[in-house]
Amino acid sequence: MRIIYFVLLLLGLLISCGEGFCKASPSSLVILNLQEAITPLTAAKIKEALEKAEALKAEALIIELDTPGGLVTSTRKIVKMILNAEIPVVVYVYPPGAQAASAGTFILLAAHVAAMAPGTNVGAAHPVTMGQKMDEEMSKKVENDLAALARSLAKLRNRNADWAEKAVRESVSVTAEEALKLKVIDLIAENLSELLLSLEERSNF
Repeated sequence: MRIIYFVLLLLGLLISCGEGFCKASPSSLVILNLQEAITPLTAAKIKEALEKAEALKAEALIIELDTPGGLVTSTRKIVKMILNAEIPVVVYVYPPGAQAASAGTFILLAAHVAAMAPGTNVGAAHPVTMGQKMDEEMSKKVENDLAALARSLAKLRNRNADWAEKAVRESVSVTAEEALKLKVIDLIAENLSELLLSLEERSNF
């Protein structure tokens, strides 16, 4: 009900909520809440929400994100969707206590607008294998590949590419306040209403 309340209050244009996201009328917003590990199902949810947002000609898709990480293949699919979206995608690490760890770091870096709530963190994106262990050479290849992706996304969005690479190679993690100071993200917002107000004030949004 919290999300419904804020959209109704600030926009007055909400149609309905279901399947984990709220869809709004044209010139409004679509909001997707993700509190889960990144899997093929996550990618499917984002694809559906983005398609609905584009069909509605919404101003943006807002993804409320809280994830400990997940699969590289699914993360790359999500990143590609965000980069090729017809509308802006805002990734908002929320609520307080949430994280954009590992795979979540790449999704946040890919966003047109990257936002975090106080009491959240981002980073620790060094690749971790599950099951059979990779040999040293293969492990290094994966690390180099993901480090290059992190740098590429950060540069594309005019964010801190050096920090993005360290998040992969050194598993560094920072708070929302540190992320803003380091230019890893664009803004901090305590809640959805504050986020929407901040977006309204951005001339490039």
